[in-house]
Amino acid sequence: MTPLNRRRIANFRRNRRGLWSLRVFTALFAVALCAEFIANDRPIVMRLDGDWYFPVAVTYTEQEIGGELPIDADFTDATVLDLIDERGWALWPPVRYSYRTIDFAIPDHIPTPPLEHGHLLGTDPLARDLFAMLLYGFRLSVLFGIALTILSASIGILVGGLQGYFGGYVDLVGQRLVEIWAGLPVLFLLIILASMVEPNFFWILGILALFSWMPLVAVVRAEFLRARNFEFVRSARAMGVSDWTIMRRHVLPNAMVAALTYLPFILNGSITTLTALDFLNFGLPLDAPSLGRLLSSAKSNLQAPWIGISVFITLAVMMTLLIFIGEAVRDAFDPRRSHASGAPAEDALPARTAA
Repeated sequence: MTPLNRRRIANFRRNRRGLWSLRVFTALFAVALCAEFIANDRPIVMRLDGDWYFPVAVTYTEQEIGGELPIDADFTDATVLDLIDERGWALWPPVRYSYRTIDFAIPDHIPTPPLEHGHLLGTDPLARDLFAMLLYGFRLSVLFGIALTILSASIGILVGGLQGYFGGYVDLVGQRLVEIWAGLPVLFLLIILASMVEPNFFWILGILALFSWMPLVAVVRAEFLRARNFEFVRSARAMGVSDWTIMRRHVLPNAMVAALTYLPFILNGSITTLTALDFLNFGLPLDAPSLGRLLSSAKSNLQAPWIGISVFITLAVMMTLLIFIGEAVRDAFDPRRSHASGAPAEDALPARTAA
């Protein structure tokens, strides 16, 4: 690791707010990745008549676990639960509800308030456990945001790099096309495109990737324009090294410094856009765990304030942590901070002339 990168890591660690935000967000995301083992209507593992079963990962029929029907076993059914008790035992998750589990055993009206009928945060208007939906929705939102950030960064770096390195007509025509594309009404186009196809994770990801790459173009283009005139780039070009090799090995590492500072904010914007589309019912399928659709349910059920409060806290915590992480990354890659942190205080300031 180079001394410059060590100074950047040291700068990030000195930012206590960003460091703890990264730790908290990583812990929350790690917990969300294990959602099936925390909130699920299926056992984690079963042992029936000496045989092992893993319903959390494998779908079994009732016949396979000793029943009579050749259909998928419904572990919320009393008959299946009696089979498990008679033939062996099962290890259940702490919350015995998945995001799609409907609690038909609720005797009174729904939505159910928190801590009633075994639901920690209550239920939504469809009698689904709110904690499970928030857990799965948090995971889906973060995974979607990470995938969209990677796609957007790849496209933005490629377009900006081509414009900045080659310049001339490539840069001129590219800038005009980017300006035209940036002037389009993105939200309306997203709604129109999302309404033309059956929404799913990959369709929404591809549609949003068409418009999420533009913030990086200007930054990467400026870095490539600056770096293409460096002496080592000219030397490599004079030695006959191909343009693609020069861009990839020599110019791109310099441009990535500026691009990396934008990635946490692009991730934040990706999650916000997905939530907005789901809120307007133009996002993910209806059976997907969606924070935006939970917000829509909260708007339609003002008599159940726990729904809106739970979703608001989840989104607020997630966005706040990502913003703090982004600010810490930006400060860590700041050339002035990187230089000042590696030098004594008197060296970072201009020398004074004697009076």
